[in-house]
Amino acid sequence: MFNKEININLNFLQTRSPQLIGVDISPSSVKMVELSETGKDKNTYRIERYAIEPLPKDAMLDGNIVNLEAVGETLERAWNHLGTRLRNVAMALPAAAVITKKIIVPAGQREDDLAFQVEAEANQYIPFALDEVNLDFQLIGPAPNNPEEVEVLIAASHKEKVEDRIAAALTAGLKTVVMDVEPYAAQTAFELVERQLPNGGMDQIIAVVDIGSSVMGVNVLLNGQSVYMRDQPFAGNQLSEGIQRCFSLSPEEAETARRNEQLPGNYKADVLNPFCEALALEVARAMQFFFSSTQYTEVNYIFLAGGCAAIPGLDEIVAAHAQVSTLIANPFADMALSNRVRPKLLSVDAPSLLIACGLAMRSFDPS
Repeated sequence: MFNKEININLNFLQTRSPQLIGVDISPSSVKMVELSETGKDKNTYRIERYAIEPLPKDAMLDGNIVNLEAVGETLERAWNHLGTRLRNVAMALPAAAVITKKIIVPAGQREDDLAFQVEAEANQYIPFALDEVNLDFQLIGPAPNNPEEVEVLIAASHKEKVEDRIAAALTAGLKTVVMDVEPYAAQTAFELVERQLPNGGMDQIIAVVDIGSSVMGVNVLLNGQSVYMRDQPFAGNQLSEGIQRCFSLSPEEAETARRNEQLPGNYKADVLNPFCEALALEVARAMQFFFSSTQYTEVNYIFLAGGCAAIPGLDEIVAAHAQVSTLIANPFADMALSNRVRPKLLSVDAPSLLIACGLAMRSFDPS
């Protein structure tokens, strides 16, 4: 999304960009991914390097940066750990920070005419003045029922939401080239995951459940298009809070102990298993919301993403509760790995790198 100033502000849906690093700033950490293309075939990638750096508590609030200095310092540490020379980055805004709307317009318009129409349409859907927002649009393709019309996605965000992320990157010596929206970035990376399904997942209804630190995002896809999106207030911080309560640890100590698997023997029975059961019930509830809100009556696959997706056995617990085949989202499963990437560690971290991977893929989009 947002990557350069124009009259209707910052083309944040454009895709052409230089080689860059995908940077995901989540409430709990900064994640960076660098990819390269391999061989003559397009869309064949190698993961060159990645880094995950924890953010100080309260550096972010509801997806917004509240401590610019702390986020900038964390970005710099992550970049140093990455060990790259690249300084161009792609970042993303949380869905809650962006207003999106699909509209239908006549096909064959010149770009400046289309931009004028988008700005006129945006006035109807954006509840604040256009000079306060970054606004962009992207052609999706032919309209479903009329070949003489096209579907266009409009996206807008308050300028300060974009500028805060750009400023944090600048303090780390990084240049923001692209600003996307998190669910769309994850959707880009999920194309790599879909390839792992029979027939590339064609005509299958697939729910991507991203279990973040503060919210659980559900995005249901059909043939690469989102047909349903919803956030639910259940997330990984509830596991961290359970660890803190049970073992009298600070938030930082709880997160370190969990990641390093240094918790007491009763952790699994008293904290982890109840959390997994509650999470599985929440996923099953999310599927019921999907069925009651759309014309669809089944889901063929659930893919778990986010930091909690790597919990051993969680996919089986979710499958039992939701009665849907459940898998772990790993966009790197078919990628070549550079010698800087440790395969075992990547397999654990992969589900939490979906957004950063999708952002890194913006380097190679030909459109």
